[in-house]
Amino acid sequence: MSVQIDTAFIPDPSFRSYLILVTAFGMLIPVFFFAFMVFAITEGAGSALAVMAGIFAVLAFTGGLWAFLYYDTVCYLLTPTEMTWGRGILWKQTGIVPYNRITNVDIIQGPVMRVFGISNLRIQTAGYSANQMAEIKLQGIRDPEPLRAVIMDFVRSGHPVAAVTGAENTATPAFVSAASPSGQAADASVLRELREITAVLKRIEEKMQ
Repeated sequence: MSVQIDTAFIPDPSFRSYLILVTAFGMLIPVFFFAFMVFAITEGAGSALAVMAGIFAVLAFTGGLWAFLYYDTVCYLLTPTEMTWGRGILWKQTGIVPYNRITNVDIIQGPVMRVFGISNLRIQTAGYSANQMAEIKLQGIRDPEPLRAVIMDFVRSGHPVAAVTGAENTATPAFVSAASPSGQAADASVLRELREITAVLKRIEEKMQ
């Protein structure tokens, strides 16, 4: 997918359909549980099937509506120094992940996601890798390889691969070279302070003698 640096982007539109389908069918587990309880109490298959159908209809509609609305809240942004993300319907969640904390980017694609042609990018960071957890997931990404290449290029060198995604190479070095004018000025300031400290210590030593 094409990503512009400092420009927010959202998951592929097919991710909405994927969310609705997975969420709706995910409701089958509690439906079967309640149906089993009804069957055990009433000992009637007809009643159990009716209850199961009713509960499934309600939960599937609710879950599908949640997935439909949730898609509109998901947003990602790449800057020259960090990644940001936001999502959530009732409780809005946002986060920032600096590139210097990222250790690896994995592409995850389940069988249903393969049908929709989308994948998730799992971002591993230094504080989470030991537990095999991801601090952030970029969900619903179509053609994820170019996006992973851009992120890993930032991680390795601090410069994006503009030719792959159309992103502009706007990254700046994360440090100031000692050979630059600002670096030389900083060194001179430190040296001057050390000399002043040395002079003060000598005066104190002379007074104590």
